[in-house]
Amino acid sequence: MLARMRIRKKMIFLHTVFSLLMTGILLITLRPALLRVVAKGEQQEARNLLDLTLALGGGGNTSREITIGGAEVLIRRSVDPRSVPDAWVEAARAAGGWAVAIESRELPGVAVAWTPSEHGGEFWVAETSLFGARRAVLWVYGFTIAALLVVYTLVVGALELFVLPRHVYGPIARILLADRALREGQSEGELVPESIMPADELGEIMRSRNETIRTIRRHEAALAEALDQLEMVATDLRRKNHLLETAKRNLADADRLVSVGMMAAGVAHELNTPLAVAKGLTEKLARDGEGGLSPVEVALLRRVIGRLERLSEGLLDFARARSPQYSVAKLRDIAEEALTLIRLDRGAEGVSVQNLVPESLQVEADADRLVQVLVNLVRNAVDAMGAARRQGVVAIEASGIERDGTEWIVLTVTDDGPGIDPSVLPRLFEPFVSSRLDDRGTGLGLAVSEGIVREHGGMILASNRTGRSGAVFEVMLPRRALASRPAPLSAPEDGEHVGQ
Repeated sequence: MLARMRIRKKMIFLHTVFSLLMTGILLITLRPALLRVVAKGEQQEARNLLDLTLALGGGGNTSREITIGGAEVLIRRSVDPRSVPDAWVEAARAAGGWAVAIESRELPGVAVAWTPSEHGGEFWVAETSLFGARRAVLWVYGFTIAALLVVYTLVVGALELFVLPRHVYGPIARILLADRALREGQSEGELVPESIMPADELGEIMRSRNETIRTIRRHEAALAEALDQLEMVATDLRRKNHLLETAKRNLADADRLVSVGMMAAGVAHELNTPLAVAKGLTEKLARDGEGGLSPVEVALLRRVIGRLERLSEGLLDFARARSPQYSVAKLRDIAEEALTLIRLDRGAEGVSVQNLVPESLQVEADADRLVQVLVNLVRNAVDAMGAARRQGVVAIEASGIERDGTEWIVLTVTDDGPGIDPSVLPRLFEPFVSSRLDDRGTGLGLAVSEGIVREHGGMILASNRTGRSGAVFEVMLPRRALASRPAPLSAPEDGEHVGQ
């Protein structure tokens, strides 16, 4: 029962039980002792009065009952010895005429005496009752019990009102409050302040508890630091694994790319001259209106020549290595110029192209080549939605982040088209791999874009949107051009975007 009680209720219960036990002990021990003292006094009083009566000659009365100073005395003469215990008679005869006090439970105070005579002697009995003394003893007895109970009540009250709340209940409540804060994750209240800790065992418990919590927090901090270091090691391993995979692919494609580059340069050189002549003749035919070509045929010839020009430019860009010309430029202006070229080259009917790049965002890069990257990415998205006969939105966004002490710009091109075939996604930036669903792609645009971004010290990633249709291209560039270009960042895991 005590184990289920709160401390204050337990203390009150124990105080009550102790007071009842103390009262019972006083009833059992104090009252008999006091009554025995009175009985001794009554016996002595009976003996003295009987001696006095014998000394005065007995007064001639057979019995006499008198009251002296609050004491009732009964003296009987010529008592038949056979009516009293034999021990009384023997004690009286042995006293030789003097009174003898008798121990008797039945009578309060008894004294006996034997007076020899010629007829054999007389037996005297004196009985005394000190009723005033008995009342006084009982009053002292009750007063003592009441006084002890009052003193105990005052002591308990002082303990419960002044001592225990400050030195027991208060510290325990503060420990419980700190434990509740610890369970609820309130770090500012999980420790007991040193200023309220007593110097007793409760204070030692509080200090031990605080030190335990501090030790746990130190271990948690060390564990968090170890996890951070483990995450850094894992990130470094992923980056190195990505670089290793890239190096393996580059080694496998090295011979083919060299041959393709040489072929591209030769084809582009051979195509330039006839293309220039054909372009000039087409413009002349369109201007003079002669030569037997209809306007529809002239338009067709223009489109074919434009396609050959783009193929030539792509082959040259892919084959030659030209160092970027760095300058500080606004990303929004670069995106706007790319959208202008897209609208001139592609009508982008039914597709809304949005420029959401912040006005204040700047980058140190080759602006012309970044325009070429954006043109390729946006054209890829517009053509994919056009081939799928879907009307949608292409959005260009940008933001700044910081990684490994370097500031980066994340440029994102997002569309809600059909997305990229998962089988094509791992080889999307390889030459002559096209993700478009029409006949306008050459397979070099994304490869050229990836080369331009890599020359700037950045990286480009492609993925399908999570939970909805569409594709996302993310271009990550260093905000400032450095003499030694920073190494590209490691590729994020599947489903993760570098801009997040």
